[in-house]
Amino acid sequence: MITRSPSLTDQVKAHLKERIVSGAFEEGRIPSETELAADLGVSRTTIRDALSRLENEGSIYRKQGAGTFVNEPGLQIKSRLEEMWSYEEVLEDHGFTPSIRVVAITAEPASAAFAGDLGIDEGEPLVVIEKVFLEDELPVALTYNRIPERLVTDPITNDSGPLPLYDLLDRHCDRQLSYYLSEIVPAALPTHEADELGVPRRTPALSFEEIGYDQNNEPVAQSTSYFRDDLLRFRLIRRKSGA
Repeated sequence: MITRSPSLTDQVKAHLKERIVSGAFEEGRIPSETELAADLGVSRTTIRDALSRLENEGSIYRKQGAGTFVNEPGLQIKSRLEEMWSYEEVLEDHGFTPSIRVVAITAEPASAAFAGDLGIDEGEPLVVIEKVFLEDELPVALTYNRIPERLVTDPITNDSGPLPLYDLLDRHCDRQLSYYLSEIVPAALPTHEADELGVPRRTPALSFEEIGYDQNNEPVAQSTSYFRDDLLRFRLIRRKSGA
């Protein structure tokens, strides 16, 4: 039985996704909305919304006149680029058992580029949290989170440094991270970043440049992340427009 809560659709979606991944549905066929609603004790509307989300992410597909089925290729997607996640979740989805090392927490003046991203004056102080994500002591990803110092209401320390950015903003800035504007760019690792990731300088890597926005659509953080593409890959489903 699913417990009712404000996020009931999310609970149902997660429950169904778990059953899909575990192979609980015979021959990959998803029961009808009526059957699922009775089984889980929720409304058909909630089931319909949860199934629509699973279809949008590519985990299931509907075949007219035949029913709804598990989409095996879609299950190969470990981390969805359109969703907001923590790097711990990404590594766990890839079968890793991650740990985090806080490299440094520093105060730095905002460059012109970062000031533009965050809507602040150039030179305004930023709190910069640098972290390495590891699998069994093997570095997999390096991240920089840059937060305007004026937003910080409670100092960020090494104890809270490992927290995901959305938790840092909530606990130390009283802001809720709502979404990212993300740019994916190729990178040749500079010396420091290469050293932290344990690879030669100028090694090609995948990089995310992101601006995080709060519940009021105001920029509250800038993040730069580097991933070792020999250890971590991202996939997505691309559909024909209108499909």
